[in-house]
Amino acid sequence: MPPQDWIEHRRPGDRERLGWIRPEGDGFVALDALGREASGTVDWLEAEEALEERGLRWLADIWRLELPDGTRERVRIVEVTPERVVVKGDDFGAVDVITQTYVLPFPAPGTLLPFEGDPSTIDRQVGA
Repeated sequence: MPPQDWIEHRRPGDRERLGWIRPEGDGFVALDALGREASGTVDWLEAEEALEERGLRWLADIWRLELPDGTRERVRIVEVTPERVVVKGDDFGAVDVITQTYVLPFPAPGTLLPFEGDPSTIDRQVGA
């Protein structure tokens, strides 16, 4: 759960939650949907703008999950709530493939990272 001092920010129009804004000294810090900083300390309007500019499209990107055994797996985000982040092994769009699902805490841990590499790579153990 987000701390009580985080203020939810929703996109105008469809009211989709883009993230939160956290008071920081005399300013505010924008926090994205994963609970990660999306700006430095800025004024309120700049924090809102940072979240609206970032949007939610980036959640559909390929991600890399670093597993406890040191391997890395290509994953896709399937759910983000203030309680948890759920990712699953990338199935490359196949409807008949069963992949591992991982339930992560919120805010998302540092072991969930944007994928850096060739998105056409099938190897599950990316960078292993």
